[in-house]
Amino acid sequence: MHDLIAKGLAELGHDVFYLVPHAPGQRAAMGITLIAEPVHNAELLHTLSDFHGDLTHQWQAQGKPWVTTWHMDPNAYRELRRTLEAGEYPPSCDNWIFVSRTIARLHGRERYVCNGVDPEEFIFSEAKDDYVLFMSSMDWGLAKGLDVALSLSAQLGFKLVVAGAAVDQERIDWVAEKCREVKAEYVGDVRGQAKADLLAGAKAFLFPTKVDEAFGLGMAEALMSGTPVICSNRGACPEIVSPEVGFVCARPQDYVAAIERIGEISPAACRAKALKDYHYLRMARDYVQEYEEEIRQKWGSDRPGINDRTTLSS
Repeated sequence: MHDLIAKGLAELGHDVFYLVPHAPGQRAAMGITLIAEPVHNAELLHTLSDFHGDLTHQWQAQGKPWVTTWHMDPNAYRELRRTLEAGEYPPSCDNWIFVSRTIARLHGRERYVCNGVDPEEFIFSEAKDDYVLFMSSMDWGLAKGLDVALSLSAQLGFKLVVAGAAVDQERIDWVAEKCREVKAEYVGDVRGQAKADLLAGAKAFLFPTKVDEAFGLGMAEALMSGTPVICSNRGACPEIVSPEVGFVCARPQDYVAAIERIGEISPAACRAKALKDYHYLRMARDYVQEYEEEIRQKWGSDRPGINDRTTLSS
């Protein structure tokens, strides 16, 4: 996601200093400079979640503006950190920008910028094949509702295609076996053209997640492909999926009705919403507004806005 933020900022005319571990010797798009060390004369620092705490603290010590994007529910992040024994969970603060209004308000905040995707990475198709797609990391498969998707496929008899990899082979084998039991097709890891083709051909993207989604990027990718979404009512799902592009489900019977009515949703309406609400340039413009606000709060209303120099860290 930070790649797309950097790309969008550069296309809007800003100089972006992109801090990545593998920066030396690599080329970047025009307007983006890959760096191995922070550029301390940049106007603002933008980091990802809490993975750059030391850098953020250095920036704060200089009294300079900074923001942090949170791409997941902080409660889930707390559990992740606890599992990894990687330190204490940091309390949310005014500099945090969440990736949906829903997840921001869940934690008593109002700052958010919805994620965006690049339409060039996806294929818009009005014509659909006769399958429903479930796509997720299989490490999180059950939390994302894989069991619900498999049960619906067995109950209603529709063809289900399941996509996504896992860290270990045992998990992959388990998913493959569960798919075979209900005659679903497990295609494993898909990327690039294969992923674009799969999203474009599906008559629906099924996302019965059981967790409070901070955003749900797969839903935006499906909509950009012209594919309607059937999702749960958890987290940001109702914020992302409006009635003209899919169905938000609270009960098992809601999913059944949604599958039966999926033909009512126009692929063109899905694409139009994605281009309007989930384009990476919209995301970049929204971040620029957040940068401007952060600079005004730091330096006062008489201070000019960003001078086309933004440091990103990832």
